[in-house]
Amino acid sequence: MKFIVTPEEAGQRLDIFLVAQLPAVSRSRIQLLMDDGRVEVDGAARKASHHVQSGEVVTIEIPKEQPAGVEAEPIPLDILYEDADLAVVNKPAGMIVHPGSGVAAGTMVAALLDRFGAAGLSAVGGPLRPGIVHRLDKETSGAIVIARTDAAHQKLVENFRDRLVQKNYVALLHGKIKGEAGTIELPVARDLRRRSRMTARRREGREARTDWRVCLRLNGFVLIDADLHTGRTHQIRVHFAALGCPVVGDTVYGAPRRERIAKELLPPLDRNFLHSARLAFTHPRTGKPIEMRAPLPPELADYLRTVGRATQADPAQIDAALREFL
Repeated sequence: MKFIVTPEEAGQRLDIFLVAQLPAVSRSRIQLLMDDGRVEVDGAARKASHHVQSGEVVTIEIPKEQPAGVEAEPIPLDILYEDADLAVVNKPAGMIVHPGSGVAAGTMVAALLDRFGAAGLSAVGGPLRPGIVHRLDKETSGAIVIARTDAAHQKLVENFRDRLVQKNYVALLHGKIKGEAGTIELPVARDLRRRSRMTARRREGREARTDWRVCLRLNGFVLIDADLHTGRTHQIRVHFAALGCPVVGDTVYGAPRRERIAKELLPPLDRNFLHSARLAFTHPRTGKPIEMRAPLPPELADYLRTVGRATQADPAQIDAALREFL
């Protein structure tokens, strides 16, 4: 749906403007649609706090409602930390965080409901996203923080929004990136041709910053530690693909389905080589610092060793790089 801002409506916050246009849609749902990249102003994503101007065209895409609530499922979870306010989970690759895009079962939300119950998770995100403060892509593994109370949820969301949460990822990239460290500051926007993808080619995208440093160089590959200053959808994947260095295994953004090194065809990885290795933040109630590390999954460590062997790298060099993330 599209709406054109009138002179009388100019100056309103974007979320308030949309609530007035769509009284049947809650403000919290509109903000979630913004987080999903389904709200644009003149073709560019904007924050809820954006003040609309006369003549601007506001577009909102509202998907069909999912069934109310999620059923608990006895799915094992690797809990890195837990208290009455929050939990930190080491999410495996292949698990979707919450229902959506036609997926209703096998989600992390279903597993959380089985472990904590609905009363043991915050309700801020609604019945489909109880406790969910932020997300990881399906094929990305690693640390993700869960809110168990509404107060903790709201404070954690503020901390993420104010960039007070440190998020470090480890990724294996294709190609040869220049330098030993750097910063990528390319805007991230929805790909207008393929809505399931993001792109760094639209100037009107949302600002995004990724700091990175090289941990290990191999012939045709580089292992990096990425510090995410913003949390845009697919940010790391999009940023490095824009540099011509897609994440290994990420066929959506240009990586091959199977790696070939010289004449050797490597076994399929069947996931992205991208892992949320570290989260650091202040406790939403006590204010004490929390730092949680999620060890690199065995399949990624084994794959790095396979790449090292195929590229004739020194095994000691591989093990030294792995020790930082195991």
